[in-house]
Amino acid sequence: MSEITDFDALRRAMAENSGQPEGPARNARAEELLTAAEKLNIPLAVIEALGHQLKVYNYSSEKGKMFVPFARLLRMWDEHPEDFDEYETHSLHWVFKWVSSGMLDQPHIPLASIEKWLGEMEHRYRLAGHSERAVRSAEHSVAAHVGDLARAERAYAAWLAADRDGMADCHACELHGQGWWHAERGRDAEALELWRPVLEGEYACAHEPHTALASSLVPLLRLGRLDEARANHLRGFRLVRAMESMRGAYAEHVEFCALTGNEARGLELLAERPAYFTDDGQPQSKLEFMSVVALLMDRLTGLGLGDRRVPGPAGREWTARELAAHARAQALALAARFDERNGTTYVSERARARMEQRPLVERLPLGVRSVRPVPPPAPPVVTAAATGQPDLPALLAEARRLSDNLRPGAVEAWAAVAEAAEGVELDPRDRAEIADHEAMGLGPDGAALFERAARLYAAAGDPGEALAARARAAYVRALAGDVDAALTAVSGPYDEILALYATGDTGIRQTASVLMARARILLRRAHGAGAGEGLAEGAAERYGTEAVLGEAEAAVREVIALVGGRAGEDVRLAARGAEAQAMLAELAGLGGDLETAAGLFARGAAAFVAAGLPWFAVEYEARLASLAHHVGDMAEAERALRAALEHGGAHLEAPGRAQLHLQLAELVGGRGEVAEAARHALEAAHWADEAGEGATLGAWARQQLGGFLLRQGRWAEAAEVLESALPDLTAETHGDGAIVQTQWWLGDCLSELGEHRAAAERRLQAAEIARHWPEQHDHATLAHLAGESLGQAGLADEAGRAYARAGDLWRELGNVQGLVRSLRARAWLALRAQDGLEEARALMADAVRECEAARDTAADAESRQQFVAELGHSHRQFGDLLARSGSDDADDASARAVFEEALSQVLRSAEVFASLGDAALHSRTGAELAAGWLEADLGRPADAVARARAVLAAYGGHDGAEADDGDAVRARRAEAEQMLRLATDD
Repeated sequence: MSEITDFDALRRAMAENSGQPEGPARNARAEELLTAAEKLNIPLAVIEALGHQLKVYNYSSEKGKMFVPFARLLRMWDEHPEDFDEYETHSLHWVFKWVSSGMLDQPHIPLASIEKWLGEMEHRYRLAGHSERAVRSAEHSVAAHVGDLARAERAYAAWLAADRDGMADCHACELHGQGWWHAERGRDAEALELWRPVLEGEYACAHEPHTALASSLVPLLRLGRLDEARANHLRGFRLVRAMESMRGAYAEHVEFCALTGNEARGLELLAERPAYFTDDGQPQSKLEFMSVVALLMDRLTGLGLGDRRVPGPAGREWTARELAAHARAQALALAARFDERNGTTYVSERARARMEQRPLVERLPLGVRSVRPVPPPAPPVVTAAATGQPDLPALLAEARRLSDNLRPGAVEAWAAVAEAAEGVELDPRDRAEIADHEAMGLGPDGAALFERAARLYAAAGDPGEALAARARAAYVRALAGDVDAALTAVSGPYDEILALYATGDTGIRQTASVLMARARILLRRAHGAGAGEGLAEGAAERYGTEAVLGEAEAAVREVIALVGGRAGEDVRLAARGAEAQAMLAELAGLGGDLETAAGLFARGAAAFVAAGLPWFAVEYEARLASLAHHVGDMAEAERALRAALEHGGAHLEAPGRAQLHLQLAELVGGRGEVAEAARHALEAAHWADEAGEGATLGAWARQQLGGFLLRQGRWAEAAEVLESALPDLTAETHGDGAIVQTQWWLGDCLSELGEHRAAAERRLQAAEIARHWPEQHDHATLAHLAGESLGQAGLADEAGRAYARAGDLWRELGNVQGLVRSLRARAWLALRAQDGLEEARALMADAVRECEAARDTAADAESRQQFVAELGHSHRQFGDLLARSGSDDADDASARAVFEEALSQVLRSAEVFASLGDAALHSRTGAELAAGWLEADLGRPADAVARARAVLAAYGGHDGAEADDGDAVRARRAEAEQMLRLATDD
């Protein structure tokens, strides 16, 4: 770093340091600058350097260092107040508040010293003529900290009653402090109402709404306002993430995770800030942080994850159980130091209460990627069989009840029977049912077990059930891909069951089971035949597609004929009939009759619901939704998706639930219901994570959620979600288009948040992918947007290159408007450069020429009108650019020449807009007013007056009644009246 030799250089260096990230490096630089200031031998330089040092200490983890420079400043004031200018005098009194709160945060500073300092602050504020508002606020902080609630309430009332003046904290900070007190006293709704203007952006400062967002989290959870809590966490954490001084607010976000089932995210937050475990400069915030670390680690230990490795203080590895004990001990030791200083037990009581909180929500989905910690398997339950007292009759009765009524959990119930029966002699019927249901859980691998069950059923004297088990074995062979062998295997059971049923030697259930297995196998063959390939490869060639479909349909209708009149008597028969309707739907779809297929899927789903088996309807409602979507019936698709979610209820597995929510999100989002779409996308992301599909289906859901949040203007939330989705999006799984769209949306969010350099990076990354696409419009748009972001980030050279790249692409695409706008943007960038006026002038002239050429060769009237409007804007910007480049010295001949040229361009703009009539009224009057101001600057007040009157006349019959026009009309009239007054005065 260059040596500082004068006061101006010192000030520039301090301004530069103020813009650096919070932390020890910035603090060390402030110390170097104080040394440099002392060498200048200018008292005000030392005062300003001490003030700078105070500020960086206050906004860092080394807040305790600020007392020494403040004591020195105060001594300088007492000895030579004339050395302080007005600003530094104000700053000195302002910093009293920082010192007061800083003392409170340091347990080694006696309470008597703090009270004495409070009196000193009150005395000095009174001498300086300041209100006591800031003093009473500081007193309230002291009383609240030590637990003197009565004094705290009195000070709070006095704080609000005192007048606001230049020493009062900003509105945002005051409202945060007031809301904090209400929340502390259990008045959550009142707290949130006080915070509302801060949370909504009406008031803001360097640390707000950061702290208000963090403080709002637990009150919102306690009030059940979960959507707001989620949003404030995503918004707020983004703000505090990079601010070292905000450990207390950071702790509130960790606490939120611990109380909402987001333990994994809480661990991610701890891993991002390892220094927070050991930084001692702010004991109060360390107490807060270690308290919530203990809370989170206790939560993990309670979930059976006490031995899990977790981030903790550097130097060793930590398990959750070990860190819980360490953090609790640290927090209570710090609390004890404060209590010893304060002469109360209040701080320790609050710390214990915070650490002992219970979750307020079992699981609050956040939308960001976070794998939930999975507890280790529970130890095996000691069953009755293990103790020698099997309760098999009860287990068997429950398993048969569930399976006979097709209730969820039947397979698991039979597994419990199998476990309890281990080592117990069972009769063949019991063993047959155990094997049968175990096979059902194996899918294509269950054939051998079904055959075993068939043998056991036969041994038990139930030939019909034996044939049904053999038919099930045949069907799972079809599932494994061998349809022809499956058909051969099922033919014997099919003939035998019909013979048995005819003689009354088996029941309708068993017969329906065999017939359904055969129909399912034929349907598998029909699927292959309909595609001309696959499971029944060659079937279409051997039999003909129509014949294959016909045979399958005949088999399904045979099932319907068998069970049709008996479905109301037996839930299993009702299920067979409902499934048969759905199978007819599939066959209709394979035959190309989509309308019939949709109706049959609906009938099948309705039949399952009528039978009291709504969870079986889910698959068919989902397929109906897909079919309806395919044929463009979005209303029916939406109805079916909602029905599937409703019918699935608690029995719907996580992957299916995620798919349904994602489809519904896309559908309702497509018709503009963005808020509801965002809710479904959030649910989809949550259930995809629960299913272990966070990197695939979950990434899709997060990408969609980010887009829906962006469409609502929820930029910070959208950015968090999109950044979380991006690492999981791959070209192989999701496609380049999804990656580019995500980067694009993220760039838009970052731009809105003022993070222009980061926005440019995202847009350039997206453009680099899009440059390889055959169609180059997206590439051009992204390059153009990157130019905007780079320009806003102050990177003029890089912005110019991005705009030039975009311009070349717009030219190749024949997009004149894009080309012209890129030329104008480059002209404005060129103007910033030293001696850049000529380049800027040339670029603006190119823009004008491109517009004129496009206007003259336009293919139709509408296109011509667009190019005329663009020409008007180009002339207007050309004039503005020239006026901006001119000297303020109106007597300078060269400056007057530039102003005259600017006036000429603006007048051309007005003429061009006039040719468009009322459609360009506001653009024309804007140009007229710009011309008037230039004429006034050139010493022609009469011309300016004429311009103003012409504008007022133009709006004589235009009251701006339309909402979109009203503001523009009022603004033009006000500007014209102002011009009229000033020009007339001159």
